[in-house]
Amino acid sequence: MKKVLIITYYWPPAGGPGVQRWLKFVKYLPEHEIDPIVYCPANPSYPNLDHTLSSDIDSRITVLKHPIKEPLQFLKLFFKKKTNALSKGAIPSLKEQSLLERILLFVRGNFFFPDARIFWVNPSVKYLSSYITKYQIDTIITTGPPHSVHLIGMQLKAKHQFKWFTDFRDPWTDISYHKNLNLTQKTQKKHLQLEHQVLNISDHIIVTSSQTKQLFSKKTQQPITVITNGFDDEIAASTSLDSNFTLTHIGSLLDQRNPILFWDVLWELIDESPDFKANFQLVLVGNVSAEISRSIESAGLKPYLKLVGSVSHNDAITYQIKTQVLLLIEANTPEASYIIPGKLFEYLNANRPIVALGPKQSDIPSILNDTHTGMYFNYDNKSTLKAHILDLFGEYKKNKLSVSSKNINLYSRKSCTKQLVEILSAK
Repeated sequence: MKKVLIITYYWPPAGGPGVQRWLKFVKYLPEHEIDPIVYCPANPSYPNLDHTLSSDIDSRITVLKHPIKEPLQFLKLFFKKKTNALSKGAIPSLKEQSLLERILLFVRGNFFFPDARIFWVNPSVKYLSSYITKYQIDTIITTGPPHSVHLIGMQLKAKHQFKWFTDFRDPWTDISYHKNLNLTQKTQKKHLQLEHQVLNISDHIIVTSSQTKQLFSKKTQQPITVITNGFDDEIAASTSLDSNFTLTHIGSLLDQRNPILFWDVLWELIDESPDFKANFQLVLVGNVSAEISRSIESAGLKPYLKLVGSVSHNDAITYQIKTQVLLLIEANTPEASYIIPGKLFEYLNANRPIVALGPKQSDIPSILNDTHTGMYFNYDNKSTLKAHILDLFGEYKKNKLSVSSKNINLYSRKSCTKQLVEILSAK
């Protein structure tokens, strides 16, 4: 079997979307005569834990672990609440940052470059260098963020002969929170230089969206392949639909994605329709920022809100299947155009109508159109968004709210793994 070394920061018991992609690739690669070898931290500081994901790891898979020193573990001793929030991606905009947040983000952005996992790079290079030689590894994949993981690949590439694939689950300097890290001009320049090096030294780049491929095509001539995230069609959950007209969002909902327009639409429907008011419920599963909670309360929606908090991946699947309507909310920013949230693909498999809100440039609407699973709205589509939710409510009242999806198997984890195998096996 062909051996492929996969270097990743996120691995079970890590929870959240960052771990899912390569956990599932590793699960299905052996079916294609590829032996994945996973390298991850021995003592990481994960912001979310989900021990149920460990059941997806075959005991025959080789998992290498090496200790990591993380400055966030030290900072938590003094600023636990703020550090936890920042590690989960809750990075407020520059104008909304408190003095403490400004200081913490300045230190994080400028002293721990390119990110807070930088101290794992040199020990990992030393550890893996002998392993590569001993086992004659000729293919390595690094996946980020954190993008310091790519530095491990780049330094190993300078010492050994192998084919290096870089997997970008998110962009680097164009990621949404990058501009909020209080970077000096010198640090920003270093980010751009390092991004350029990684993109041009790696042999093949993998991205999760067409928009990111277009972005990177302006920065490198190296081959770029889009392999989206997906859903695991082996996961099945049986549950009855909610009796209420539930609109459910799964996953973190942070300050950057606060759809005030959407909250206003829901309040108008409640105010105008006693029937809607009597049946409606807004369900948020996952981390919800304080600002979004305040916005929901200001819109008059608190009596209709159910906050669930973080749940295991299996429980998240159950919430997706039993809700009447699934919500997908992205920020109205240029940076958000590069992102296809991983939950979208699990939404496809839930077989419930999807209402998505996001920027004008996005890959999401084409996926929804191709699969017949939902509707996508921009932030200037208030009247059409309101009309659509009212239409969905009408179908709910007639017990006919459903979708007739097609082509969703293109986005199964098995299908995505086949795409990965094709580029790994290419000469």
